[in-house]
Amino acid sequence: MEVQFNDVSMTYDGSSRTVLNDMSFTIEDHSLVSILGPSGCGKSTTLMLISGLLFPSGGKITFNDRDVTRLDAVSRKVGMVFQNYALYPHLSVIDNIAFPLKMAKVSKKERMETAREFADLVQISDHLNKKPNQLSGGQQQRVAIARALAKKPSILLMDEPLSNLDAKLRTVMREEIRRIQQQTGVTTVFVTHDQAEALSISDKVMVLDQGVIQQSSTPMDLYENPQNLFVAKFLGSPSINTFSLDQIADALPERLVAQLKKKDVETIGIRPESLTQTEPGAGLFTGEVTHIEIVGKERTVKVKTADGTEVIIADIPVVFDVGDQVSFGSKPASLFYFDSEGIRMVISDAE
Repeated sequence: MEVQFNDVSMTYDGSSRTVLNDMSFTIEDHSLVSILGPSGCGKSTTLMLISGLLFPSGGKITFNDRDVTRLDAVSRKVGMVFQNYALYPHLSVIDNIAFPLKMAKVSKKERMETAREFADLVQISDHLNKKPNQLSGGQQQRVAIARALAKKPSILLMDEPLSNLDAKLRTVMREEIRRIQQQTGVTTVFVTHDQAEALSISDKVMVLDQGVIQQSSTPMDLYENPQNLFVAKFLGSPSINTFSLDQIADALPERLVAQLKKKDVETIGIRPESLTQTEPGAGLFTGEVTHIEIVGKERTVKVKTADGTEVIIADIPVVFDVGDQVSFGSKPASLFYFDSEGIRMVISDAE
């Protein structure tokens, strides 16, 4: 199922605030697309509009070129998995999975066969006779996914489905969601505020902020080629370091600085892993080590410069002590340049 939004806007009744602003995008058939952004950016509203649980204030929504703008969720044949799995506590696992088919008047034999098929798919077959309160969070989620898939939806919608799980189980379940999506081929939209979830399982990620699509691209392209400062800051852990041009202009080639000023560049971004240690005073900045964090093989160092800017450096082999004076630099080609509006600029002399 291919999903298209054409100039879709959303304003709730009684509010002058526009939740979504003339949004246009295409979700390709058989793909898994994540909608990523901070709280209040319009992620869940977009999902509700796809589902038919909400109707837009303006614009057009199509499924495979069929206008579904005013059709309800039942008519659109969507499957949904929410943060709250909403399983029926008095029903067994198999009856929970089969429940949508029962409501559709499917024969008991057929719905039980279908329920077992999808229980196998989500690897929950060993628990068919248990009640939801006898299952772990991850197992309950598998049941919710199987129930959504059992009615053979045209599109599967998932709204923060991993939020209630612990960190280790989230990693396991996001891999399972990707496996299930690839095995079934169902077009899937996954809403999350967690960049690790979005980047690890998606064919494409759509980044939202204040009801506007900031960028829609592959996970790698989003990270390596952010179109604006918001995307550059939102993606990446640790977050990108930013400097004003004035802060580091003296450490850059004169011809490059001239190009940056001509392009109205105001902010320069440097990924923590792109920084390398230099001789004292020879890098982009010098500062004092204020904090060292070691998590497994990952080592990050915080450095405070003379003007008080805090910089984070990652993936470095050198061991420092708190209080050390250090200098770091980066190749110009590894820097990101943003104008006064936060739009990324391509600089010809940056290589």
